Amino acid sequence: MVPDSMRDATGNDDWSDDLALIDAAAREAGDVALGYFGHDPQTWWKNNGASPVSEADFAANRRLEAVLRQARPDYGWLSEESEDDPARLDCERAFVVDPIDGTRGFLAGDERWVVSVAVVSRGEPVAAVLFAPALDEVFTACRGGPAVKNGTEIACRVAGAHDSLDVAAPGNLVERIAPEFRRRIRRAGHVPSLAYRLAMVADGRLDGTLVRTDSHDWDIAAADLILRSAGGKLVDGDGLAPRYNLADVSKDTLFAGAPDMVDALVRTFDRKPFA
Repeated sequence: MVPDSMRDATGNDDWSDDLALIDAAAREAGDVALGYFGHDPQTWWKNNGASPVSEADFAANRRLEAVLRQARPDYGWLSEESEDDPARLDCERAFVVDPIDGTRGFLAGDERWVVSVAVVSRGEPVAAVLFAPALDEVFTACRGGPAVKNGTEIACRVAGAHDSLDVAAPGNLVERIAPEFRRRIRRAGHVPSLAYRLAMVADGRLDGTLVRTDSHDWDIAAADLILRSAGGKLVDGDGLAPRYNLADVSKDTLFAGAPDMVDALVRTFDRKPFA
């Protein structure tokens, strides 16, 4: 039984209908995006030229919005590729969506991109789907249940006290880990989708990851629940789990992995500001 502290304001602790809805929607949007994959879709630049966005992103976003908002008109909407509507802040529940997480990789022909969809209730993800169409992989989770990949439960790897750790992280963040812990870390290759990288931690292919400042709700909300449901955790430098569907959707540096490893990362990480 789910304790009262984990229920939303209506007492709901069964999110299976929402999970089925977002699973179906993510698959539809993934099929739309897959139709553009490898076909040089039209591309623009946003955030002052820092980030690409393609016609595939917009097409997948339209499909998600059409399916989800028609089914749950009372839910808020937060998507990387939609203009933000502050009305979402007054909603008990919201969809948090990234139609293509890993657009740079998508455009470069890397198959490790995902459609990321979460339902958030009172600041916490309660249902989550990551669909990687080019890999034919789907990760799902509901609050209180297991993390599942293609129908099979998954779990984070729990490393021994002296084991080497495969961690995906920028070099400038790894350098901030104290030497006594850093020597155990082997840097993994770059994974263009942050959500897929977190899924790799959830299914044990990676031991952990460090996330640069300024990720956003749509990058991590679904992956966060999947990781937690697999026995891992995602926290900031104060050891606090992210909250979602707030006015500010950007995040500080984040640490992900099995709990003991994450605690060690946070404890040994130098948090002084970058020069």
